[in-house]
Amino acid sequence: MAQVLDGKAHAECMVAEVQAAVAARTAAGRRPPCLAVILVGEDPASQVYVRGKVKACAQTGIRSLEFRPSAELPQAELEALVDRLNEDPEVDGILVQLPLPGHLDAKAALHRISPAKDVDGFHPVNQGLLLEGLPALRPCTPSACMHMLAAHGVELKGRHAVMLGRSEIVGKPMALMLLEQHATVTIAHSRTRDLPAVCAQADLLVAAVGRPGLVEGSWIKPGAVVVDVGINRVEDPVLARRIFQADPAKLKAVEERGWVLCGDVRFAEAMAVASAVTPVPGGVGPLTIAGLMKNTLQACESQVG
Repeated sequence: MAQVLDGKAHAECMVAEVQAAVAARTAAGRRPPCLAVILVGEDPASQVYVRGKVKACAQTGIRSLEFRPSAELPQAELEALVDRLNEDPEVDGILVQLPLPGHLDAKAALHRISPAKDVDGFHPVNQGLLLEGLPALRPCTPSACMHMLAAHGVELKGRHAVMLGRSEIVGKPMALMLLEQHATVTIAHSRTRDLPAVCAQADLLVAAVGRPGLVEGSWIKPGAVVVDVGINRVEDPVLARRIFQADPAKLKAVEERGWVLCGDVRFAEAMAVASAVTPVPGGVGPLTIAGLMKNTLQACESQVG
């Protein structure tokens, strides 16, 4: 059986490091970092994510500000709010929770955030700095994944990494960070020919496509390390029976509760083939929030010292 890469435990270590750094700041008479979170509308999943981020702020000593405008908020008012937060010297980081209501231009809102306060690492300036290998606020999820891989001693130099997914949030920045560590990187996606064969070449397989149970055990090279970034809610019993054949606990949860969370990788199948696998839940998810706390601290120290 493969080793389970416990993202939750590693995230707790990252959060403890941020907590200690914030405590040292305040003990020295400096203000704590401040994160402003904008949640437009009442999307249930987004509300859960924001609660988790605000809770992590409280845990680390970071001050949080919440802005919850209605779902009918015009684009101009959203951008005006971002502008005000950009100009506020007491705010170090700005996060616009996605997805936004359909009438809003998410990319325009994200690009409005000052690169110095872009704690999600999505601004073109920060993406460009990442491309050149220069210091910047980097996207939280791939950055935290790299931190976890390093902590577990996963060798990347000269290894073949397959990044399954090409989003600006995870896929592209993760590929760049892997290249930075001298891995040979293939970016695969829905148009890739013979996707199972491409994935099976990977010494490190990172899956971030948002399709429950897409990656089967047969897609994984024996001894590979598998990082599952996907988090999906499965309610369909037919789909559950198809993707959880080797995972009776998840199948039972669907039958009894009506739903279960899973990743893009069939965890039980991966555990029988790989050398190490991240679980869902409890893998990459907690790392993302820990990475956000680290970025907020970094933004504060870069702007005010």
